[in-house]
Amino acid sequence: MKLENLSDLYIAELQDVYNAERQLLKALPKLAKSAQTIELKNAITEHLEVTQNHVTRLEKILTDLNERPGGEVCEAMQGLVAEGEEVRKADGEDAVRDAGLIMAAQKVEHYEIAAYGSLKQFAHLLNRPADVDLLEQTLQEEKQADQKLTQLAEEVVNRRAVA
Repeated sequence: MKLENLSDLYIAELQDVYNAERQLLKALPKLAKSAQTIELKNAITEHLEVTQNHVTRLEKILTDLNERPGGEVCEAMQGLVAEGEEVRKADGEDAVRDAGLIMAAQKVEHYEIAAYGSLKQFAHLLNRPADVDLLEQTLQEEKQADQKLTQLAEEVVNRRAVA
């Protein structure tokens, strides 16, 4: 990778987060299937649909930049997905595993919040207002997902895990 200017970094990071979202499209159905708490199963399933919108937005941005989506591998997301898989496959109490799934999902959300926040700032500096709008939509959706997971953990899943 060669990073000579902010535009190079912007494109590289768009490709990276594009791959991250594509990895999630494969991982989220497995997490939803293994979740035992119906509210968690529903939250993961809903976010799967939202994630497809994130992919579509990134494809639009990259296409507008005359870039072909794909090519990068997001190693950070590979690691986060692998951690989620460890929890998903762990033996033990269902409620405790669900608490671990929420934690794994929130690690992903926090990574995405950081990525989309930076990308939005780059788009602003590169005078790409349409990109700013699309990235802001995704950023807000990632924050909402994180808030939903926090609420679910605090009000339902963590209490069951403690019992």
